Amino acid sequence: MYTSIKRKSNIYLPQELEEILLALKNIGARPILVGGCIRDHFLNIPIKDYDIEVFHIENFEVLESTLSHFGKVQCVGKSFGVVKLLTLSHEYDFALPRREKKVAKGHQGFDVTTHSSLSFEQAAIRRDFTMNAIGYDYFEDTFLDPFNGKESIKNAQIKHIHDDTFMEDPLRIYRAISFASRFDFSLHPSTFNLCQKMTQSGVLEELATERIFEEFKKFLLKGNKPSIAFELILNLGILKAYPELESLVGCEQDEEYHPEGDVWVHTLMCLDEMAKLRGDDNKENIMLMLAVLCHDLGKPLCTKVIKGRITSHKHEALGEEPTKLFLQRLTNDKKLIESIIPLVKYHLSPFQLYLQNSSQKAVKRLSTKVNIEQLCKVALADCLGRTIPDKQKCHKAIEWLKNEANQLNISTQSLQPLIQGKDLIALGFRPSKLFKEILNFAFDVQIEQDLSKEQILEKIKEKYQ
Repeated sequence: MYTSIKRKSNIYLPQELEEILLALKNIGARPILVGGCIRDHFLNIPIKDYDIEVFHIENFEVLESTLSHFGKVQCVGKSFGVVKLLTLSHEYDFALPRREKKVAKGHQGFDVTTHSSLSFEQAAIRRDFTMNAIGYDYFEDTFLDPFNGKESIKNAQIKHIHDDTFMEDPLRIYRAISFASRFDFSLHPSTFNLCQKMTQSGVLEELATERIFEEFKKFLLKGNKPSIAFELILNLGILKAYPELESLVGCEQDEEYHPEGDVWVHTLMCLDEMAKLRGDDNKENIMLMLAVLCHDLGKPLCTKVIKGRITSHKHEALGEEPTKLFLQRLTNDKKLIESIIPLVKYHLSPFQLYLQNSSQKAVKRLSTKVNIEQLCKVALADCLGRTIPDKQKCHKAIEWLKNEANQLNISTQSLQPLIQGKDLIALGFRPSKLFKEILNFAFDVQIEQDLSKEQILEKIKEKYQ
């Protein structure tokens, strides 16, 4: 019968994991919990993932066999000594201690060898940061901290373990940025200097686009202050790889509307505001965060001083092209890029319609161009991301548009045309180039005159028959 060990440490472990650890011990292995689960324990945040490094076991097949009693085993990286265990309630990663040596460019350019007899310190030296190199020995109820990771956490710093191992994977620069943003940490001076040196050497150019984008997602989706990440991107010299963003630095704005500073400062403030508005749908969240990041990319193209005032006339429309260029540097996801463009192009519309006290006709037309609910979130973040004294007006304008759209049932979907091609055929029209003209006419009448379907059909007869 299984009996849980009484432990002084208060780290949370699922009971099934305790049973798995005991089973590993019974075959002579020494399982050590490592990585994010230990770091998150000391950060007092919920543990989502459990990684276990299994020492003193030579036979990988024995590890697989033992784990198979608890769930489905997936050999995701058998050549690297890595196996994933899926149970009814959790997903666990198990790995044999290993050494890695950089032999070629890219994330696959490593020579990996497993060594079951390595000490925890010898195995942990390949890890990126001290806070991720803390282990927990369940049976000894002790934490293993050869690189003073607990001190780094206490000091709220990201500190790398070893220059040589860190430099072998340039992606660790982005990981440092991501962790800093997620946990509101700073980079240790030695780590900052090393990351800066690596950036200047051009090693980031060898990284695959999709790997970089995954890190972008992390600090846009997980960090409460994404601004921390982008300040580091600027200060480490990475921003030059994204000229559309770099052009925001030093781009002046009118002090009346933007007392906070240039477009770069405003954009980072907007990102932090958008982070507060994120929901549960990460697919939508990444779209909205990127839209906010890109919403003012058109300003450097049109900012001028006219009669002593700084203006950026039509910057929202001009932002379409630089937004495409920037996003294409990050991702090949055309659908994602296309969903962001309208949010950038129309990000001023909520306030323009509100200030003009526009009719429902204008709201209807807006719904045919962009998702109004999503646009409202982007526009609200844009308004709140500045140091203006009266921010209540931001909420007033957004609530007005949301109420108008809700009344029309078009807050999350476009206004649907009442007249379709089959209706024209029923009237006796044959499919031709004229179809598009008639359908556009019908839709305009629907919006402008708010007529019923039957009334619109009569208008079509009068004009085209």
